[in-house]
Amino acid sequence: MKIDFSLFFFGSYNQMGSDTYQLLLDTVKIADENGFKAVWTPERHFHDFGGVFPNPSVISAALAMITQNLQLRAGSIVSPLHHPVRIVEEWSVVDNLSNGRVGVSFTAGWHPDDFILNPSTFGNRSEYMYEQIKIIRQLWRGETSEFPNGVGNLAKAKTYPKPKAKELPIWITTTGKEESFIRAGRIGANVLTHLLYQDISSLHGKIKLYRQTLQENGYNPEQGVVTVMIHTFIGDDLDHVKQTIRQPFTDYLASSINLGDALRKNMNQSGTKGNDPALMKTMLQIIFERYWKSAALFGTPDSCIQTVRLMHEAGVNEIACLVDFGIEASAVMQGLDKLIELKQLIAQMNQTGGNSPLVHG
Repeated sequence: MKIDFSLFFFGSYNQMGSDTYQLLLDTVKIADENGFKAVWTPERHFHDFGGVFPNPSVISAALAMITQNLQLRAGSIVSPLHHPVRIVEEWSVVDNLSNGRVGVSFTAGWHPDDFILNPSTFGNRSEYMYEQIKIIRQLWRGETSEFPNGVGNLAKAKTYPKPKAKELPIWITTTGKEESFIRAGRIGANVLTHLLYQDISSLHGKIKLYRQTLQENGYNPEQGVVTVMIHTFIGDDLDHVKQTIRQPFTDYLASSINLGDALRKNMNQSGTKGNDPALMKTMLQIIFERYWKSAALFGTPDSCIQTVRLMHEAGVNEIACLVDFGIEASAVMQGLDKLIELKQLIAQMNQTGGNSPLVHG
């Protein structure tokens, strides 16, 4: 079994310079030339956190024009905000532009403010998403589906253009709930997850359950892809890496906490008292140390090998490296060189039989 490396983007708008998308374009070109598997871009709305990426199909259409090898994936699309026809047609355009290199991870959404686009779906958004996936798969294959029209009658719809890929590669995005792994297995979907609310050791059982569910539902358990998004910055020296990432990553975490506070306010829940500077500072320090020690690819090529090994042993197929969390662009590019070095180092270990084989180079 091998682990692929991809790039993942979820930048906070308030940390971007005047050239908002230049880092994305520059890093993607390098990844395309150096054997990375995919590039993931998210869908976010109405907040600084992730605000650079309101629509992953638009971004992916642009990336299709400057890449030859990378798969172009939504990580994720909040499908209850959109009509299935619109999702299929937009991604079919990207599929044609990229000659069949698209993939989509679906999420039901979580922030009520996002649902100004389609407020009626918020209460039942998870079940609505799974119903959408069924319809999207049918439309992608060229089948006809029926939807209410402007006068309340059912109208048959067939989408255009016809995609290059016969099947749309699908992931289910999960924060780590076992039920999400099970439901992905039931429909033969891949899984996209992260380490925000779980650790690597807890992934093993969930992935085992996922592959068992695939098999029980008639799918090849080894064909299911488990992708883990992980914040990434690699350098030559551990102290320098920590010094480089501490402030920008802390600011990035603060932006995400601010978004969570807005959610809790909407849901009439108690927040984190983000207006208390001392409490916020302490909390951010604790979160930063957790990521530094066990929930990110922060370090040198040599020090990060163990994290990759643990993810391999847990059953992970792909590491999606989030690189745009506020570090200066020149440092991100240098870190990408070191990430390539890590990738090559593991490939060399595979060839020479050092330890267990990990990654396809």
